[in-house]
Amino acid sequence: MIIPENIQEILSTLPTKPGCYLMKDKDGKIIYVGKAINLRARVRSYFHASGQKNHKGEKFTKQIQDIEWIVVGSELEALLLEMNLIKKHRPKYNIRLKDDKRYPYIKVHWKDDFPKVTVTRQMVKDGSRYFGPYLSVWAVHKTLDVLRRIFPYLTCDRTITGGDDRACLYYDIKLCNAPCTGKVGKTDYRQMIQDLCDFLNGHSDPIVARLKIDMKEASENLRFEKAGVIRDQLLAIENVVEKQRVFTNQDVNSDVIAIARNEREACIQIFFIRNGKMIGREYFMMEGVSDNNDQVILTEFIKQFYDQAANLPGEVLLPQEIEEAKIIKQWLTQKRGDQKIEIKIPQRGKKKDLIKMATENANETLNALQTQWETNKHRQTKSLAELQTALELENPPNRIECYDISNTQGTAITASMVVFEQGIPNKKLYRRFNIRTVHGKGDDFASMEEALKRRFKRWLSAQEEPDTPGKKKDLSFSRLPDLLIVDGGKGQLSSAVKAIEEFGLVGKFPITGLAKQNEELFVHGKSKGLILNKKSEGLYLLQRIRDEAHRFAITAHRKRRTKLGLASRLDLIPGIGPSKRKALLKHFGSIDKIKSASVDELADLNEINVNLANNIKSHLD
Repeated sequence: MIIPENIQEILSTLPTKPGCYLMKDKDGKIIYVGKAINLRARVRSYFHASGQKNHKGEKFTKQIQDIEWIVVGSELEALLLEMNLIKKHRPKYNIRLKDDKRYPYIKVHWKDDFPKVTVTRQMVKDGSRYFGPYLSVWAVHKTLDVLRRIFPYLTCDRTITGGDDRACLYYDIKLCNAPCTGKVGKTDYRQMIQDLCDFLNGHSDPIVARLKIDMKEASENLRFEKAGVIRDQLLAIENVVEKQRVFTNQDVNSDVIAIARNEREACIQIFFIRNGKMIGREYFMMEGVSDNNDQVILTEFIKQFYDQAANLPGEVLLPQEIEEAKIIKQWLTQKRGDQKIEIKIPQRGKKKDLIKMATENANETLNALQTQWETNKHRQTKSLAELQTALELENPPNRIECYDISNTQGTAITASMVVFEQGIPNKKLYRRFNIRTVHGKGDDFASMEEALKRRFKRWLSAQEEPDTPGKKKDLSFSRLPDLLIVDGGKGQLSSAVKAIEEFGLVGKFPITGLAKQNEELFVHGKSKGLILNKKSEGLYLLQRIRDEAHRFAITAHRKRRTKLGLASRLDLIPGIGPSKRKALLKHFGSIDKIKSASVDELADLNEINVNLANNIKSHLD
């Protein structure tokens, strides 16, 4: 291949030191991030004939229009930098954990006197303990539902003093042990949370042994109620532990990782073995795997998964050798606090059987997902085809936009715009409109008209804007829909048509209104509404789109109404104008936090003096 002159110059100036390289396309977008012990040798290899086979191929290499590099001090530093750059830029040609931006974790607020257990998507160094990541929030809540029946931790917002007269309903249904009323003290409550943490780490035997002693002691002291509570706790633990398959009697902590793949994606199955028992399992999907072998995919999974993992085992079991095993082992050991981690490829025995079992599970999971994808794709294709037939369109309506209005007595009027592409919601293209021209009693027709005028005014502007390098047009507005839906009947449809007429677009795409009564679809230009078969995939898709527009409108309206409510209370305070109100809300976040702040804390803001701080306190107290 012919190498562009600018790339030749870059290749000739590359250093021979360790570091990372970022390959960019003609728009300056990073399309690949890699690392190397020797940057010069590694990057130049992409442009050799042999490199076309070993790397991403000639098609990929031709897209490279610029190369940036960063020199570091060691191979380990290069590994850490590479992971951060991939996480930040999500380059097109790197293998990535699918949907890896915000995996959920279980968070134990250990620094609190009476720790709570919550779900979070971020690990921060705040003294809390974390467990995960989990594949989905649903998986986390499923785990917590089980845990709370064994360890009834706090979920309320009460300040725990032990002096409350009554406990809440959760105490009555045995989902809280009521530290608020003093039924359990700080020491015993924290011991229970410690047990919860140990249980999540697979250490159930010591918990059971101690609880049996506590139950016997309570019974001997005639504290039969406490003995009964411990008995129920032991039964719940036993019920969970029974389902945890025992693989070895040894005190072994292992993560067992296996892979299954197709042309587009790879499924990684991971078993969590703690103290010889499998306490859980998860699967993760990897994308960008084409033209890469299993070794590379496993390597990238290990780097990305353990970069996010809250806890690391003593050993990682793999089906085959991986690239960079030595440096990855060094990184994992460092991450674990200099406790050694082994990476092993079992050849026989129970550990080999575990790899085989994990591989079978990975294949079954991938097959099940493939079947689900094909079923969904078939349904989406069928629904779009049905709409094409019903509306007498030349092509399926691949881009569908739907609009809805939400307001409360004419206040905080908000319009929603949702976009479905190929029958699937594209939430990146959703938009909301804060209605400006309609005041007082809500006029949904006028509100719809304003929203659509603003939407297509943005479309018109996008057509007039010249294409410039590095600047992309907003795809929410720069493209026209194949089908436009408003939530409502003939009145809303008339408003929509009136707005769109101003832009000369009536007739460019179907404009429809979906009325809830009889689910009748009114189409501009047709005298009678359409009634689709109640069991048709086309009607099901329309209902999903309409309901999504309604949900998005209500959500946006509630946020706006809450914001207006906060602002209105502050606006009643003499001396508080828009800038001071904004500063207060930005710093404290809520009226309650402003109320609880001291005069000195309020006066710490540049915009607030002591007299005004006293004024705020007197009005909000």
